[in-house]
Amino acid sequence: MKLRYSPASPYVRKVSVTALELGLGERIENLPTDTGDKSLAEVNPLGKVPALTTDEGDTLCESPVICEYLDALAGPKLYPPAGPARWRALNLAALADGVMDAALARLLEVRLRPEGQRSEGIMKHQKGKIGRTLDLLERQAAEGALAEGEGVTIGEVCLGVALGYLDFRFDADRWRDGRPALAGWYEGFAARPSMQATVPKAPTS
Repeated sequence: MKLRYSPASPYVRKVSVTALELGLGERIENLPTDTGDKSLAEVNPLGKVPALTTDEGDTLCESPVICEYLDALAGPKLYPPAGPARWRALNLAALADGVMDAALARLLEVRLRPEGQRSEGIMKHQKGKIGRTLDLLERQAAEGALAEGEGVTIGEVCLGVALGYLDFRFDADRWRDGRPALAGWYEGFAARPSMQATVPKAPTS
């Protein structure tokens, strides 16, 4: 399998962590890809990473689809069977993906607009989404609703990656302040080999 990736993308990291958690890391060839590269558009018309080309030659786009595909290959392991546990895992994944989306929207507002043209309203709106979601997850962490060890699901994978992305791009926000349970959970999750092997890096060019 071939994975089109960027070392700074949280969506790519989600796929990479999933693959490592499932024991599929060695089956995937990582292809560094610039989203402006025409070759990317040939396999993914959206021009986005991650994009996974399977052993059969099909290309899967968007991290939720790729992660579920990898889980199907391996077991499944990270996606619970139909029932309350599955909906909990998928809802946690959706919340975490929303944090990534909001963080990326903030980042792009800064990067794509000159300082005088940036919308403080947009950045405040996206920051508010992140804060409210983390407050909810703090309550869940305090109640012991976030899995650890062998019990982790795709929800915890997405959450770990999302919190790591906040550290990477918005460390000055100090998301841990006032959220000791969530911070404690993340400290343990971030120590997993899959997370240690996929720490995001800013592009060198």
